[in-house]
Amino acid sequence: MGPHALGRTQRDRPGVVGVGVPGRGDHPHRGRRDDRGAHAAFPRRREGLVSAVQVSGLRISIGGATPVAGVSLRVAPGECLAIVGESGAGKSLTARALLGLIPDGARMTADALTVDGVDALRLDERGWRQLRGTRIALVSQDALVSLDPLRRVGAEVAEPIVIHEPRMPRATTQARVETLLTDVAMPDPARRARQYPHELSGGLRQRALIASALAGKPAVLIADEPTTALDATVQARVLDLLRAIADRGTAVVFVSHDFAAVRRVADRVAVMRGGVFIEEGTTAEVFDAPQHPHTREMLAASRHVPGVHGCDGGRETPLVSARALSKSFDRPAVQEVSFDLGRGCTLGIVGESGSGKTTLARMIVGIEKPDTGTVSIDGATWSHRDEPALRRRVQLVHQNPLGALDPRWSIGRSVREALAAGGVPRAQRRARAADLLAEVGLDAALARRRPSQISGGQRQRAAIARALAVDPDVLVLDEPVSALDPTVRERVLALLRRLQARRGLAMVFVSHDLDVIAAIADDVLVMQDGAVVEQGAVAEVFASPRHPFTRELLAAGR
Repeated sequence: MGPHALGRTQRDRPGVVGVGVPGRGDHPHRGRRDDRGAHAAFPRRREGLVSAVQVSGLRISIGGATPVAGVSLRVAPGECLAIVGESGAGKSLTARALLGLIPDGARMTADALTVDGVDALRLDERGWRQLRGTRIALVSQDALVSLDPLRRVGAEVAEPIVIHEPRMPRATTQARVETLLTDVAMPDPARRARQYPHELSGGLRQRALIASALAGKPAVLIADEPTTALDATVQARVLDLLRAIADRGTAVVFVSHDFAAVRRVADRVAVMRGGVFIEEGTTAEVFDAPQHPHTREMLAASRHVPGVHGCDGGRETPLVSARALSKSFDRPAVQEVSFDLGRGCTLGIVGESGSGKTTLARMIVGIEKPDTGTVSIDGATWSHRDEPALRRRVQLVHQNPLGALDPRWSIGRSVREALAAGGVPRAQRRARAADLLAEVGLDAALARRRPSQISGGQRQRAAIARALAVDPDVLVLDEPVSALDPTVRERVLALLRRLQARRGLAMVFVSHDLDVIAAIADDVLVMQDGAVVEQGAVAEVFASPRHPFTRELLAAGR
């Protein structure tokens, strides 16, 4: 083990990096209460630095695997480097290693690792805690998990200030918090500071998390999939914010599988596969003239031309009909929505968070009852008399299969339970489950694994197999590919198109990703504030949008 080896336990030697990923309310850019003022140990040395962060020969091993196998990178102040790649490529491990955050049991080595002029290889855990926040900070993917649900947003943003500048007067700290929230374009910052995370939308929570990360004035900001769950317009605002942060002089490392997002924010791109960078260059070089076949494959998977994907004559004979659907909770969620969907056709539903997409999908499936209006499936409505039969004819595929599949059960058992609900005799269930898994492209050996033991793409295929177990006529898919990287997403979309052609399925596809809608849908509903502001064939709506909101969505997705 060389002089820069890191790992083992914290008692072994300085330079340990064996910290688990922070949980709720425990941000990686925060220190601990006994470290207040400790940042003084690292005098600022940013002036004249060529690189705000520099890594050479980074390797991370876990057990017998080496998920990061020799990465070198440097990011200058004011520059944004994007790291892209499929799930499991090593992107997040690489980014979190820059913060001294790698999984328990992992071992990291590097030839060099400097952050804002500080040699991080010589740091023990106390030193890393001093570094986080004042030199380098993290914005993670799930702001609702990262922000403490029991603390007000203002207290969350203030904590790094209190830790690293403990002598700052309370009134000054409060003013600083409001300034930070203003800097991240938080509307009405004084009121938002008094609210709890659950009272904010996804986009506003992400802004609060960014404000918290910036509170210690770090030289380097690590943004790990910060826009994955956001709709197009909110995503565009967060990306513009990250670009503005870089333009003000902060080095930004942006981890993403979304090529449209990367094109919008990054100066340079590093494409990662199998723990190494296979291609690097400016954003224009990598995206406009990719050299590596894998880069070309990912780019092809992220670009689709809208069209009719197999609907044929299905529009003429509606299988699903909605008439004047409305639903209110504390406010109107869906207002007077009507549409027809034919067998073999796909209807896309797009809009911002809170626009009513998911509520509409839940009414189609029968989970929510409309206040007014009707949903009919081949003439049958969600009445008491027809409901048992419709439960089999209409099936929902959730956004998060890890949450939808029972974590205690094997994949095979989950599918067999669905077959039992569909009336398949016990003696036939095992063979039928194997057939369903094969139909969605899963190896028979995976039937014995639990959801946590397979990849995200495999889990989504298993969820689709379970939905198909009762031989439905309609699949309602709520953001089913939002967390998947481009190539895995493309394989799942291709699978859905094959299943639709083979089974004659009608599909309702809810998504915030307009490229996904272009890839899968024949017709589209554009929703805003519960109402449909535009609908029609995808090719026509995307080519000549009439409503200003549709134009805004399309502009944000480019």
